[in-house]
Amino acid sequence: MGSSYRIHASVHLCSFLLIFYAHHVFSQSTNDTIRQGQIIRDGQTIISAGHNFVLGFFSPANSSSRYAGVWYYRVTVQTVIWIANRRNPISGNSGVLRIGNDGSLLVSDGNNIVWSTNTSAASTNLTAILLDTGNLILSRSEDVGDTSRAFWQSFNNPSDTFLPEMRAHMNVQTGEARIFSSWRSVGDPSPGNYSMGLDPRGSPQIVIWEESHRRWRSGHWNGLVFTGVPSMRALYSYGYRLTDEGNGSMYFTYSTVNSSASLRFMLRWDGIVEQLMWDEGQEVWNVLLSQPSSECEVYNKCGNFGLCNMMHSPICSCIEGFEPRYGDQWSKGNWSGGCVRRTALHCDRNGTDDGFMEVIRVKLPDFADTIVAENTSRGCEGVCLRNCSCNAYAFVSGIGCMTWSGDLVDIEQFEEGGKTVYARLAESELGNKRKLSRLAIIVITVVGTILLGFAMLTVWRFRGKLKDSWRRKENLLISDMSRSRELSTDCSGQNELAIEGKDGNAPQVPLFSFNVIAVSTNYFENKNKLGQGGFGPVYKGTLPGGEEIAVKRLSKWSGQGLEELKNELVLIAKLQHRNLVRLLGYCIEGEEKSLIYEYMPNKSLDSFLFDEAKKSELDWSKRFIIIEGIARGLLYLHRDSRLRIIHRDLKASNILLDEDMNPKISDFGMARIFGGNQKEANTNRVVGTYGYMSPEYAMEGLFSVKSDVYSFGVLLLEIVSGQRNTSFRSPECSNLIRHAWNLWSEGRAMELIDPSMASSCLPKEVIQCIHVGMLCVQVSAVHRPTVSSVLLMLESENASLPIPRQPDITSMNSSDMESIMQGNENVSSTDVTVTQVDGR
Repeated sequence: MGSSYRIHASVHLCSFLLIFYAHHVFSQSTNDTIRQGQIIRDGQTIISAGHNFVLGFFSPANSSSRYAGVWYYRVTVQTVIWIANRRNPISGNSGVLRIGNDGSLLVSDGNNIVWSTNTSAASTNLTAILLDTGNLILSRSEDVGDTSRAFWQSFNNPSDTFLPEMRAHMNVQTGEARIFSSWRSVGDPSPGNYSMGLDPRGSPQIVIWEESHRRWRSGHWNGLVFTGVPSMRALYSYGYRLTDEGNGSMYFTYSTVNSSASLRFMLRWDGIVEQLMWDEGQEVWNVLLSQPSSECEVYNKCGNFGLCNMMHSPICSCIEGFEPRYGDQWSKGNWSGGCVRRTALHCDRNGTDDGFMEVIRVKLPDFADTIVAENTSRGCEGVCLRNCSCNAYAFVSGIGCMTWSGDLVDIEQFEEGGKTVYARLAESELGNKRKLSRLAIIVITVVGTILLGFAMLTVWRFRGKLKDSWRRKENLLISDMSRSRELSTDCSGQNELAIEGKDGNAPQVPLFSFNVIAVSTNYFENKNKLGQGGFGPVYKGTLPGGEEIAVKRLSKWSGQGLEELKNELVLIAKLQHRNLVRLLGYCIEGEEKSLIYEYMPNKSLDSFLFDEAKKSELDWSKRFIIIEGIARGLLYLHRDSRLRIIHRDLKASNILLDEDMNPKISDFGMARIFGGNQKEANTNRVVGTYGYMSPEYAMEGLFSVKSDVYSFGVLLLEIVSGQRNTSFRSPECSNLIRHAWNLWSEGRAMELIDPSMASSCLPKEVIQCIHVGMLCVQVSAVHRPTVSSVLLMLESENASLPIPRQPDITSMNSSDMESIMQGNENVSSTDVTVTQVDGR
């Protein structure tokens, strides 16, 4: 009996303790909801389902006032992201949060209501829920968690913080939307002097206002990035997105690929907007981006028609054709007065008295208008010319035609990036471009007509003699070309064309006379110029038979010389492969030295890859074909040709594209021939291009086939990302290789791809290419695969690839080169393991 009593007593005691514990827990923290009739008092909290955010009462630093708000649950430094009663703080701990009888969410001090959502809902079955995104929503209980059916939500009524998945709304018809407001001070969350929101004029942009005045703006949205933030990169799988809801309503969101990461944008009390990421290890908020971060980013620092550049001293100057409005103040560093025109515009009905001056690498001026009907730069220029109030225009990929009818305001010039705006000037300000007056044009037209008539009469009278003259000239050129082909060693002997002490025969390619080359390029007319390289300019030409050619002319100021020309001539003459550019001939005559190649109508890879307007023409299938073609060309050079050749200057500008966008490796001026058993060599003269050179070559002059593999890896990453390695910048990384490694090692490799071809890519193929690229850019040459292994990895659907090492550049030692495998063209387990699946 006593034993039974003790058992029952123990059961009752345990039940009491459980009830007491449960009551205590729920008095401190309920679940993630507040139901109608339920009260959350100061000291109690609710926590989102995934334990990301907390709702309760708090006091800011150095303050005893109490506020209802939301803050991070896991972040050890209390970080508040939303506040209800920021205008009406509560004294003491009497605060209460509940759902009122009218359907509003209320905060009171026990007696008086200090904040309300001011919503009226007929239903008496209401619930407020705190989501894991940080959004507090009020809805019917049956709709709980459904933001589309909510009566009210905190994300639509933010304080000073913008979070991932939050919608920042605006309306084109109603104009700018000020969505966020700063705290008044560090300890006072009441609305301060600064607000942040969106201005939809022209193309949407983020703006910070100081009371009624603009303080900073992001520049216009082009569909991928805000153009006034040059460090901002277009991202494929996360970042900013603009959604058009129709009827002029649209909103921005920001998404992050890692939902567990704590990331936020905050408008500080002093008017600075920061992008912050929580570092759990250091327990600090790391600042990823801060705006404005320099004097030139402060709104309209140099005044109207002024140009601000932090790399210049002084930082302010006037656009060409303008001068300071107040010269004495300008010289003292007071630039607020801006600039005025030196010469007034002379706009007439046709706009023929005005022209445009190019202003490059700038944040486009504020207050733009878009002309939807015009989709070309030339059409945009015409629209501006026909409107006498138009002061400038720009044609921007992703936006289209933009014009400015008022003063040009808030222009910052960057060292890299930015856009081009064309400022309208009077014809007298345009230099030699527009020197002819209307009278002069009339005179020239009349005189030209008379001379043309006289010339036509002369031609008609002497047409027989002219026909004979042209026939003789054509025969002379044909004869000249025939003679050139017979004189392959006319300008250089065989011994002169031997390279690196190796015996070689003179190149069996035609020798062209300078006269043929000059006539074919119209005497190197500037409009025929295709580009400029370290060797010199390249011109397009047409031979008498109609064959199009590319003439690479050695410049007397080039860092390269006759030795490089001979080197390229001998090498490429002995090479025949579909992915190598074909040499048609050469010319060495006096001071003139040229190489003649087959003409590539699509020029070089870099002209597409790094051009915002043209890169979209390279979808993923084209890029993969280019990657494979380059690899096949390198394999031929390293293994399959009669000579083993190290290119030493593989880069995007040395990859030419034919009419079908097939790649051809060019520019063999820096190439070296290896003997049959030779694995590596050393040189005292390091040549090549920064950003593509392997560490052992750049530091010690050691080069091998693995040097080309490194360059190929860099090029592969550039093709995937559409970013140039040498000019890539981000808050976390100083170059593209480190950025690619960070993304790949964190399982976020898809974020590297160029957004312009995101819709066409095959994720598995892209990730495999990035993986191969990381293997190719290993610091130690011994850890890089051979080109044959690279090609096998690229073309194998089921490949188990080795894990690359982190590509940190450290000091290299020549002993690394000794470990390059013997017979390095054989595929080993070190390089790649291929799994072949056979059907049964």
